[in-house]
Amino acid sequence: MIGMIRAIEKSVCARCSPCAVSRPVVMVPIITMTLLVLVFCGNLDSTRLFAQVRILERGESPIGNPLQGLVPYANPAPERFPHSLEFGYIGLGHVVVGEAKYDWKPIETILNDIASRGNQAVLRLYMEYPGKDDGIPSYLRERGLKIHEYLNENTAPFPPQKVWTPDYENPDLRAMLRDFIQEFGQRYDGDPRLGYLTAGLLGTWGEWHTYPRTELWASHRTQGEVLDAYQQHFRATPVLLRYPAGKKHYAQTENASRPFGYHDDSLCWATLETGREEDDWFFVPALKAAGKSAVNKWQTHPIGGEIRPEVWGKIFDDAVDIPQAQSFAECAAALHLTWTMDTGMFREPSAEPRLRNALREVAKLGYEFYVPECEFAKVVAENELPVTVVVQNHGLAPMYHAWPLEFAAVDPEGRILARWRQESNLTKILPDSKGKEIRANLDLSNLPAGTYNLTMRVVNPLPHGKPVQFANREWAKTTAGALTLGPFQKTSAAARSGENLR
Repeated sequence: MIGMIRAIEKSVCARCSPCAVSRPVVMVPIITMTLLVLVFCGNLDSTRLFAQVRILERGESPIGNPLQGLVPYANPAPERFPHSLEFGYIGLGHVVVGEAKYDWKPIETILNDIASRGNQAVLRLYMEYPGKDDGIPSYLRERGLKIHEYLNENTAPFPPQKVWTPDYENPDLRAMLRDFIQEFGQRYDGDPRLGYLTAGLLGTWGEWHTYPRTELWASHRTQGEVLDAYQQHFRATPVLLRYPAGKKHYAQTENASRPFGYHDDSLCWATLETGREEDDWFFVPALKAAGKSAVNKWQTHPIGGEIRPEVWGKIFDDAVDIPQAQSFAECAAALHLTWTMDTGMFREPSAEPRLRNALREVAKLGYEFYVPECEFAKVVAENELPVTVVVQNHGLAPMYHAWPLEFAAVDPEGRILARWRQESNLTKILPDSKGKEIRANLDLSNLPAGTYNLTMRVVNPLPHGKPVQFANREWAKTTAGALTLGPFQKTSAAARSGENLR
């Protein structure tokens, strides 16, 4: 409906000779009569006829929106850096306590702890982790599962540690993985406490490699079984894989065609192309080698990661004096990054230049919703209020969770007298586009006559979860956690024509 009057004006103007003086005088009665004819003929709803276009103002880019940004390990020191996600590792042996027997308490504990701060979790379960032997379920050990114990020296910048790599081709281990993912998905797929799941389970740190002991790495068959299980049992919570892989990848089974995102765990270190053949495993070259589906993966599935420990925090300094470091801004833009782990900004208070730079760059991650205009009637006496809202995305990536929208009528005392909830298409709004129109028909039958502000918010399904802030000055103007779209008045039917035609 936005622009209907403008369109009629343009159509009528095309039939008139241009006259800077007389046109405004001629146009008013012509447009009025045209619109009234449409109403009386039943071709135009009066609530749409008298809809008013509201222009909203641009505000600051929000930081700390749900499901994106910098991610600390769980339970970080407070007030170090704005965040809405926390990361947690869990050894699989703590959860799988016997054949088809599970103890969900470790997962419940970390999800509840993170949710208590209004944040969602990024989880990864592992079977091998340097220095930890709690990943392999004990019953498999007792059944004689072959385990390779050795000193893993691929742990820089940390000291070498012992690691225990299981035989990934063992039939009992493979069956355990399939059964666990099925039970895991049935319990936690779509859980509002869980923002993202990195596939984990296989390889050192759950990162899908056993470098430098590549001969111990899982076969394509085992990898495929794990991916099949995730694909079948996780349809709501996004699952992210460590490496993009096309059909001819030397170590990974093909995943570019599957409905998974990716995570670059050497971000700002081994992300961008260098032109050197030995760096063809870096993330952007790997994306390109995996094909168009992998390159465009960000449009439908999230890209996350972890800044390499060598540049934790330092990557946001004015001058990064580390030759191998790669620009955070360039890496984020190249990947359409939604979130990334970084311990540096949470480990200790940051100096002003580093903090300022980090706030500026992290605010660009993920989605950034902005409403430039909306349209609905200023005065309405009917029991339906059509609303159109234009939503643009000025971030680097879409929102990947289909959270609902909620409109509300707020009276002059700040009380919410009516709410209307509906599904949204926010996940389809790509960045740097013209945006999309969100349409709603609000049922006013239970709303008393009066003057109200209409607000809109994205509903975070996590109780007490952080709100999705819009980059508008009208954010939280009327009520906390909602965008004010503008005022409207509900009157009696008898007063409608006089109020609307004034």
